[in-house]
Amino acid sequence: MKVTIDRMQCVSCGSCWDTCPALFMQNEEDSFSQIVPEYRENNDLSASIVLPDTIGCARDAADLCPAAIIAIEE
Repeated sequence: MKVTIDRMQCVSCGSCWDTCPALFMQNEEDSFSQIVPEYRENNDLSASIVLPDTIGCARDAADLCPAAIIAIEE
């Protein structure tokens, strides 16, 4: 599974980083969601590498996102 975030549509509600802090965090400069450094693809704040199965909370975060900006690719 890989995850992408449409950061420019983020409403900074915190649901993703509260639900799945292993994968998401708030950017200190613009307050939008971003992928944690450990799982970024090519240092892209909005795209993950292929994630280990232990990061299943990404699906929950995508489901809970009120702006529907989190995309899951299986």
